[in-house]
Amino acid sequence: MTTDFSTAPPMAQPRPLILGSTSRYRRELLERLRVPFTCVSPEVDETPRPGESPQDLACRLALAKAQAVAALHPHAVVIGSDQVADLHGQPLGKPGTHERAVAQLQAMRGQTVVFQTAVAVVCAHTGFAEVDLAQVRVQFRDLTGAQIEHYLRAETPYDCAGSAKSEGLGIALLARIDNDDPTALVGLPLIRTCSLLARAGLDLLKL
Repeated sequence: MTTDFSTAPPMAQPRPLILGSTSRYRRELLERLRVPFTCVSPEVDETPRPGESPQDLACRLALAKAQAVAALHPHAVVIGSDQVADLHGQPLGKPGTHERAVAQLQAMRGQTVVFQTAVAVVCAHTGFAEVDLAQVRVQFRDLTGAQIEHYLRAETPYDCAGSAKSEGLGIALLARIDNDDPTALVGLPLIRTCSLLARAGLDLLKL
């Protein structure tokens, strides 16, 4: 018995995966999953809305980033993510400057800050769009002004929400970390990312 492969249906190919971000931290985290992907910068206004909570802001921006890239690449599976440091309900974003970083760390010393890290997965072609939120509670040490200055000069974390890199010297600023997704604090919660990708039809253990 022979099979006519000319009439056999084509094998389904995995949809391309895109990270809707230019963050090197998120790129390095996603690389751990050993799946091919490309990075595309999302054009999204990240200005908080009046009265918007930090967790709502993080979720809205993560989904908006994924949707913006998915609109340009409708057949791809797109990951979007956003992180907002939540100090008693007040959002703290990327400081951008040394002066703002000093102000953030001064406000957070001795305090518990919740890092709201949202991840969204969108595929425009299939209509899939879901977002999930990882909350990481971080207790900061009661830092002195000299310690804050030393840290910022050493690591210059001006592109990080909350002005601290927990994967580097910034761990010395912290007294405790409580979370259920270890990579969330760095910027992309991989446990939730894998779950969303599987629900979108991209099971990383079957590729």
